[in-house]
Amino acid sequence: MSAFTQEKCYTIDDIYNLPEGSRAELVNGQIFYMAPPSTKHQRILSFLHLEIGNHIRSKGGTCEVFPAPFAVFLCADNSKYLEPDISVICDKDKLDEHGCKGAPDWIIEIVSPGSRAMDYYTKLSLYREAGVREYWIVDPIKQTILVYDMEQAAAPIIYAFSDTVKVNICNNLEINFSKLQL
Repeated sequence: MSAFTQEKCYTIDDIYNLPEGSRAELVNGQIFYMAPPSTKHQRILSFLHLEIGNHIRSKGGTCEVFPAPFAVFLCADNSKYLEPDISVICDKDKLDEHGCKGAPDWIIEIVSPGSRAMDYYTKLSLYREAGVREYWIVDPIKQTILVYDMEQAAAPIIYAFSDTVKVNICNNLEINFSKLQL
């Protein structure tokens, strides 16, 4: 008979009980801790948040844009708790005082050295499965933006930081990355 080691299965209560200032995500009972973001990461986050928010406001849109930290509960059982860098939610019924219950319409993740596998593989799969309509992976090291139009189930389109990127779920919104000051 062999002994099996049993891993602890974490819950949303463990996330809520983390020390003040700690950031982590929960995926199927595993906690993934997040390092503090770099200045470059924050510049990209601020740029995108302002571009998206200003567009929504200027067009009288009903969607809302939320920068991290913002709680997204992808499943009703709270087994998938994530904090995307940017979440755009168009269905107000998904919002409560704790965050977003269900899939946001559009998620943007800004890749950090420690989040590469999580952003490119794990989260892509989770977001696709949950019903996120559009997913962008912004990679400051490669200076690329991968745009996944989940509704079309097409291959991602790769853009450079010198390009203007059209948002698939939002009419008339294009983000000119050449304006980004890093």
